[in-house]
Amino acid sequence: MSTQMPEVRRRRALVPTLLIMVGLVVAYAIFTTVWTDKLWFDSVDYSGVFTTQLLTRIGLFLVFGLLMGGFVAINIAIALRLRPRTRRTGASAVLDRYRDLLEARIWLSVAAPAVLIGLLAGVSAVSEVDTFLAWANATPFGQTDPHFGLDASFYVFSYPWWRFVSSFALTATIVASLLTIGVHLATGSLTLSRGAGRFARGPNDGALSHLSGLFGLVMVCLGVENLLDRYGYLVTDGDLFTGLHYTDATVSITARLVIAIIAFITAGLFFANIFLRRWVVPGTSVVLMIVASIILGLLYPAGVQTFGVKPDQPDVERPYISDHITATQEAYGIDDVEIEEYSATTDVSEGQLKSDATALPGIRLIDPSVVGPTFEQLQQVRGYYSFPSTLDVDRYTINGVETDAVVAAREMDLSGVPDPNWANIHTVYTHGYGLVAAYGNKRQSNGEPQWIVSDIPPEGDLEEHQARIYFGERSTTFAIVGRLDGQEPVELDTPGGGTNGGERNNIYDGKGGVAIGDWFTRTLYATKFLDMNILLSDRVNANSKILYDRTPKQRVEAVAPWLTVDSNVYPAIVDGRLVWIVDAYTTTSTYPDSQRVSLQQSTADSQSSSIGTQADEEINYIRNSVKAVVDAYDGTVKLYAWDEDDPILQTWMKVYPDTVQSKSAISEDLLEHLRYPSDLFKVQRTMLGRYHVSNPDTWYKQNDLWTVPSDPVGSSTSSEPAYYLSIKWPGDTKAVFSQTSVFVPNGRENLAAYMAVDADASSDSYGKLRVLKMSDTKQIDGPSQTANAINTDTTVAEKLRPYLNQGASGAIYGNLLTLPLGGGLLYVQPIYAQRSGSSGSYPALQFVVVRFGEHIGIGSTLQDALDQVFKGDSGAGTGETTTGGESGGTGTVDEAAATAALEKARTAFSEADAALKAGDLAKYQTKLKEAQAAVDTAWKAMGRK
Repeated sequence: MSTQMPEVRRRRALVPTLLIMVGLVVAYAIFTTVWTDKLWFDSVDYSGVFTTQLLTRIGLFLVFGLLMGGFVAINIAIALRLRPRTRRTGASAVLDRYRDLLEARIWLSVAAPAVLIGLLAGVSAVSEVDTFLAWANATPFGQTDPHFGLDASFYVFSYPWWRFVSSFALTATIVASLLTIGVHLATGSLTLSRGAGRFARGPNDGALSHLSGLFGLVMVCLGVENLLDRYGYLVTDGDLFTGLHYTDATVSITARLVIAIIAFITAGLFFANIFLRRWVVPGTSVVLMIVASIILGLLYPAGVQTFGVKPDQPDVERPYISDHITATQEAYGIDDVEIEEYSATTDVSEGQLKSDATALPGIRLIDPSVVGPTFEQLQQVRGYYSFPSTLDVDRYTINGVETDAVVAAREMDLSGVPDPNWANIHTVYTHGYGLVAAYGNKRQSNGEPQWIVSDIPPEGDLEEHQARIYFGERSTTFAIVGRLDGQEPVELDTPGGGTNGGERNNIYDGKGGVAIGDWFTRTLYATKFLDMNILLSDRVNANSKILYDRTPKQRVEAVAPWLTVDSNVYPAIVDGRLVWIVDAYTTTSTYPDSQRVSLQQSTADSQSSSIGTQADEEINYIRNSVKAVVDAYDGTVKLYAWDEDDPILQTWMKVYPDTVQSKSAISEDLLEHLRYPSDLFKVQRTMLGRYHVSNPDTWYKQNDLWTVPSDPVGSSTSSEPAYYLSIKWPGDTKAVFSQTSVFVPNGRENLAAYMAVDADASSDSYGKLRVLKMSDTKQIDGPSQTANAINTDTTVAEKLRPYLNQGASGAIYGNLLTLPLGGGLLYVQPIYAQRSGSSGSYPALQFVVVRFGEHIGIGSTLQDALDQVFKGDSGAGTGETTTGGESGGTGTVDEAAATAALEKARTAFSEADAALKAGDLAKYQTKLKEAQAAVDTAWKAMGRK
């Protein structure tokens, strides 16, 4: 027996020991997460966001956890106190055992379920931190709903919070009621038998009074839920749209009020039953409430909808459709779209484009979705650098002329690291280097892009800038930087420029990152990333910093969790820094009477797979309220208020003061690179497909629906993307940088409308949405029809034949751009051929095809193609240039000189390719210039000017 006692004690001690160990591990994990988050927010100077979020989460956890736990504890304690003084056993062995457990440790019987349920309730409340903060700092919209006359802020900020509170209260009363019933049954206060007129009566009436009070509270909560349901009809999806319908307004809202009144009356009867202790009256009231809910809440509205609304739906729903259209147009910012009839001509004549001369130089011939491999081949330099498959379009002023540019950042691609060991991945290959930009409307004579800035270090027509990219779209893992005084740098900086022409290394000196020089912080981060090398590596020292959460989207979403970030982030050189520009939105799904759509589906197109997709969330209001900038070198995040009148933005600026700078703080240089965001434009074009009409009858009949056509170049199942390019709107005096798209009638392929927005943030008309609606009397071919016409054109086919033969490089069709020119619509499409490089092939611009009406032209330049269509004289110069000469008149041909020059060019191109492969950029540039000069000589020798 003496030997058994220690064994028993050890077994009894084992469970508490394990629980304590588990508790310590959990506590350490929580502390690690919280403390490293604090260090990260301190490093980006957004400590206020972290503090506000943390304190609010703690407050919500404690308040709602204590409310739930306390309410449960009080009711369990009351139930135990009301237990009979004399025990009756034998009725149920399970209940007897349960009572023994309850009475053995009464304090534990009360505390254990209360603590467990309180913890669960606290955790659920923490997820509502944004809902609470928005409600507590709500800003009025100044827009009222037409039914209740409440400001839209009630639905956006207050309604979601009160729904959570009412749901929490109902859950608390139900949980407490169920636990209380269990305790009363276990202690014998309630039995499973029936008495005369009484239900589950035990030896005393205290349990019945207790449950009567709880059931009364349940009824109160149900009554409040039904009152809130009345407002929910304005933000609920119905048969036709999101918002209030006829049946909702005339039947359902009143029915919810009646049900709520019945619930409150039933609650009063339960409260009275605390003293009466008879279940007949409140029980009957519950039955009445259930019957009323079925009849008034389900059957009666369904009957009215079926027999009263459906036969005359367009008539009875007309005022509600009108309110819905107005609210939707306001919520999506499409309430002031200019729509004008456009009688597009299809006839051509000489000089027809003369009045549109300023627009032609802005036609972008370099397709950012095609030339990614070209950038990769000509500017990658090393296999550990990479460019995105779809590039971006920006604007730069070169020699006083603003030009569209195709841009990309040369980022580090860790999949290309020769030896991907821990030290290389996290301490050597830490950053990319340089922005590469090409003219949108220019090319070299060999079809390659004409660079604005290129190479390492960057050379070209842009200002000098900090070119290192420690924070970028491909920076998806942590990097450890910093060296002790006297230590050699280990971070690879550039492939050349070092001693004896070798690699040059760098030591990061930016202010970004978290210092991990002490063992305590290193231990925390080793835990956070589950990486012991952070503790063991000699590369980590007293001056080390760890850079993580390095993508621009991650950083903006972290410092502004209330924002939705655009899927297309783009790089720019601003004020001598390479930065990432991020458009961000304030959204909600509870704007009254506005149509709810999927953000992911409404922004998806043929480029989504390469650019990125939005989260699958529902919205019915959106504003581009913030422009964010992330520094590529030090990771600094700056938020600028863009739509300063947005009430949601104003609300969050009250929640997090001093985190968003005013619009006036945007520098002139940054303003020149800001543009209309692509996701907002795509959401708006989705909504305009149906909501371009304001007439309820037209909207209901859906006989004027527009849809975005399938991409005729990319996936036939995906929508054509919106394009950034400079266009001249009919009647305007000059071309402006715009974002454009087209519509086709629902189920058809001909053109229905042309849509554009002024995308230049420095323009006075920025954000102005305009639509050209095609005439119903003349059909204009849409993108798919035009693409088919180009593909089947005999002249085009003849030109492309050498590129489509077996074994030859294939032809690649670029974006099919649509421009309103010459009184009609001009389609322009670049066509690329695959060129062979030192380590692979890449697209080079070979031809330009244009179509106006039924007329198609193809040439080596845009000017050639236009002149073919417009009878030899389009009436305007395109401004398109090619390095090495442009097509001109014919003179004397010197075949020998031309042949010699071409042979010299071939040799120079081969030497340039070899130099590029060897990483000798200086020689590469020299040989490339020699080759281009030789091509120019050959061009002149052939009699071309």
